[in-house]
Amino acid sequence: MTTISAVHGTLPPHRYPQAQLTELFSRMCLPDRTARAVANRIHTSARVATRHLALPIEQYDELDGFTAANDAYLSAAVDLGCDAALGALKAAGFSAADVDLVLSTTVTGIAVPSLDARIAARIGMRPDVKRVPVVGLGCLAGAAGIARLHDFLRGWPSAVAMLVSVELCSLTVQRQDHSPANMVAAGLFGDGAAALIAVGDERAAGSTGPRVVDSVSHLYENTQRAMGWDVGDSGLKVVLGAEVPDLVRAHLPQDVEQLLARHGLETADIARWICHPGGPRVIEAVQSVLGLDEDDLAMTWRSLHRIGNVSSSSVLHVLADTITSRPASPGDWGVMMAMGPGFCAELVLLRW
Repeated sequence: MTTISAVHGTLPPHRYPQAQLTELFSRMCLPDRTARAVANRIHTSARVATRHLALPIEQYDELDGFTAANDAYLSAAVDLGCDAALGALKAAGFSAADVDLVLSTTVTGIAVPSLDARIAARIGMRPDVKRVPVVGLGCLAGAAGIARLHDFLRGWPSAVAMLVSVELCSLTVQRQDHSPANMVAAGLFGDGAAALIAVGDERAAGSTGPRVVDSVSHLYENTQRAMGWDVGDSGLKVVLGAEVPDLVRAHLPQDVEQLLARHGLETADIARWICHPGGPRVIEAVQSVLGLDEDDLAMTWRSLHRIGNVSSSSVLHVLADTITSRPASPGDWGVMMAMGPGFCAELVLLRW
């Protein structure tokens, strides 16, 4: 099995209350009082108290197009990714030269060479490190990244693998988009990064983190417009359908059952639920269909409240919070889950 040796989340230093971010969005993007009143109601109901931005708030007025926003993304993303990677390596007791594979994930900017190449060069990874840049999985990628590390480490049990997630959602906000989807996104998404170190069986001695036992992927038919980006002259325009909570209700119970049944488990056997904070309606849908309550997803609600939805980085922050704030007992089972563009889900079965 794969063992998670360390998870480390990092956030930009620029932290603001929700009301201040709503005012910024309204001033920059909305044409009249009516639209601003709607945005205020949406943002107030998001259950987000504060979020972090890649840049100081006063610099957002200076971003006059996609080129400027992506240049800002490249600078901030590499800095945050390096901080997250070095923090995870330190916690796991490894150096950058120990890493055999690095998988990077992002969906909020364009980087060629990819983020993993830029991070590897800066922190001193070996020239022969294997790199897997992943773009397009969105919120799903934190959980999917762990599953793909597990796939690799099953074949290379002596290896050390790293997952690095960097998402700077604030740099994607569209000034000419007055849609409800853009209003929801502007009140929900924040900026941040996270990194995770995983090792194969032959390197697991001394690691106290959970083991990855299994994973399930599910791509739902005819749902491509539920979530994603439309790419245009002004950059990345959010696609966020109102049907997402209904898709969760329709499909998640079967996905969880499929994963657990392979190991003779039921939902009552799961001691730790590590769920991506997709927003209040999505979290409530997860609770409803799985028979959970707010305490079961306390770390998810807490993360949403403190930092918003940080796309692929969020579920890794929830995992880090779960490990440190809600210590598990040996033998406890956990399920990690996230959903994203496709529309699809990724579930990972863990055991302490």
